[in-house]
Amino acid sequence: MGSTGTPSIGAVHNKQTIKEAQPSTTTHHGKQLDAGALFVLKSKGSWWHSGYHLTTSIVAPPLLSLPFAFASLGWTLGVLSLVIGAIVTFYSYNLISLVLEHHAELGNRHLRFRDMAYDILGPKWGSYYVGPIQFMVCYGAVIGNILLGGQCLKAIHVLWNPNGTMKLYEFVVIFGILMLILAQIPSFHSLRHINLISLILCLLYSTCATAASIYIGSSSKASHKNYSLSNNEETRIFGIFNAMAIIATTFGNGIIPEIQATLAPPVKGKMFKGLCVCYAVVTVTFISVSVSGYWAFGNESKGLILSNFLDDDGSPLVPRWFIMMTNIFTILQLSAVAVVYLQPTNEVLERTFADPKSGEFSARNVIPRLIARSMSVILATTIAAMLPFFGDINALIGAFGFLPLDFVLPVVFFNLTFKPSRRSHVFWLNSTIAVVFSVVGVVAAVAAVRQISLDAKTYKLFANV
Repeated sequence: MGSTGTPSIGAVHNKQTIKEAQPSTTTHHGKQLDAGALFVLKSKGSWWHSGYHLTTSIVAPPLLSLPFAFASLGWTLGVLSLVIGAIVTFYSYNLISLVLEHHAELGNRHLRFRDMAYDILGPKWGSYYVGPIQFMVCYGAVIGNILLGGQCLKAIHVLWNPNGTMKLYEFVVIFGILMLILAQIPSFHSLRHINLISLILCLLYSTCATAASIYIGSSSKASHKNYSLSNNEETRIFGIFNAMAIIATTFGNGIIPEIQATLAPPVKGKMFKGLCVCYAVVTVTFISVSVSGYWAFGNESKGLILSNFLDDDGSPLVPRWFIMMTNIFTILQLSAVAVVYLQPTNEVLERTFADPKSGEFSARNVIPRLIARSMSVILATTIAAMLPFFGDINALIGAFGFLPLDFVLPVVFFNLTFKPSRRSHVFWLNSTIAVVFSVVGVVAAVAAVRQISLDAKTYKLFANV
């Protein structure tokens, strides 16, 4: 996560720490526990809290891109990809949780993704691959969510003031100011109540998106539904892999160890319960939005399904207040999602600048925290305002980041930790998942880069798209 140095041995707890809710300042090796683990990754939560964190990190507004992904896949491959994505990620997240529990029982509780890689794959993997990839994924998700928040704010503005002169980057800055405030929330555990509200919000805007799609698709305002795929073979093939990258991003998490780190010991079995809560919400929201949206708009589904609720002239196809309400629900949840994905960055900043021997809210730690987190959000907001191409960013992040972190590494970690027999079904299932999704990741990355090159002619810094 943004650090290329060797992870501190303070990344793991000793057996005594496992029995306590608050980590101590030393480990069983006598090395100092870093401030990132001590202040940001506090181990105080229940399994319900893990369910809230998981839901916010997975069931996020990028799910509103699912009908767009279906437009490149068609009904059969679209539904199949969605089901496979749900099954494989639930399975993979449970495997990585089991590996974390196993190491915790041995007295080495890993608090971060890079710590797992450092211990299981070796120092170079943790320091030069998993750490940077995770940081790219999480910080990229922050940028994407800030951009999407600005787009939703602009949509509300245009809806009520079609002749307004405000540009997209101005709305991105407004949303960035909200993030500037939320970024100061001290620890991951402190977000538990916000993430409960986030869970409710994702159900609300998904219900609104589904209802609007059904209403428009059933009305006289509905355009002709066309579910055919592109006749150009190259476009169709690359479109399929680009869509798979979008779906991978939608199911992506990338912070399972950090979420499990928020659980109060003993952790055994708690993450599985949290995953069940999360995937109950995943099932309801993902299926309803993707199926209703693609049914209503076919291959005219846009990168964000909310854009389909306006006709070509910008007139609303559903009541204005309904679109505004849906956008407000989306904006509020986007802020929660973005602050969740800021936590790995906050942990790195805290580890770098804070002093674990001083109080969490002492002037020695509060001032560097305020400055570092503010600069982090300002940088993310600046990038989002400069590069307002959410669909392309979404696919690229999925290909380079979420596919290896969420589909490949968990099964590799499990096989290396538990060493199942090469004759067992588990070994071959895990190996197959690793190989298949590694190939999908490479091809999806190529497809995402190709899409960016095709769209490059429309790119303009601070574009008002």
